[in-house]
Amino acid sequence: RAVRTLRRDRLAVTCFAVIAVYVAIALLGYAGVLPDFQDRVGESYQPPTLDPALIFGTDIFGRSILYKVLAGTRTAMTIGFIVTGISLPIGVSLGAIAGYYGGRIDSFVVWVYSVVSSVPSILLIVGISYVLEKGITAICIALGAVSWVGLCRLIRGEVLKHRNREYVLAIRLLGAGDATVIFRHILPNVIHLAIVTASLTILSAIKSEVILTFLGVGIQDGSSWGTMITDATGELVSGIWWPLASVTVAMFLIIYALNVAGDALRDALDPKLID
Repeated sequence: RAVRTLRRDRLAVTCFAVIAVYVAIALLGYAGVLPDFQDRVGESYQPPTLDPALIFGTDIFGRSILYKVLAGTRTAMTIGFIVTGISLPIGVSLGAIAGYYGGRIDSFVVWVYSVVSSVPSILLIVGISYVLEKGITAICIALGAVSWVGLCRLIRGEVLKHRNREYVLAIRLLGAGDATVIFRHILPNVIHLAIVTASLTILSAIKSEVILTFLGVGIQDGSSWGTMITDATGELVSGIWWPLASVTVAMFLIIYALNVAGDALRDALDPKLID
């Protein structure tokens, strides 16, 4: 039913296709198929032309802006999926356990995510990044350490609603253990929240990586949209608009696609919205 609902939404299908293209670019980058963004392909600040390598022009060193955007795409998608892979298991597990058991366990989990959320996220991320040294690993760990809080709250609230419902009481009477009740019977009824949150977490991680790199605590090797935006701030004064325009379009497409995909998944998977 969810797949049929999504297939009827042409905009959602288009956005899923855009996301698939970005993921394919990231995979091709790791396979070594994409050209090296450090290679010089033209003159300094050459405007966009019909040449495939120069379709977005060149930077100050004559490097292709297109190749730099592709390298930044690989970095952005990598961070988005790794951060999601870190935060989702933490948020789902802690939220389910807290909501099901209640009592001291619930109080402890609530205390933990209250402490994490009480510190401004950007300061916590920057602090962890500095401790672990700059780079993609530090960014992923730092973002994963703060991105699970919202999902944990959602899962905890839903599990609190489900734990005393009839189907859960019936399973308990049949002798099912706590792990079976939580992971085989309750979570399938609330997992749509995790799926929707996953798309939003990828989106948030991509934007955070760009911001951190722009602030100087992110990716340092140049293969980042944040680096391109940092370099473009001084180029606009000289009328060099194509580097910033290219990275802006690349960011807009994936951010818009993830937003639409998240809304479409919510409409298709939320049991409360079923006709």
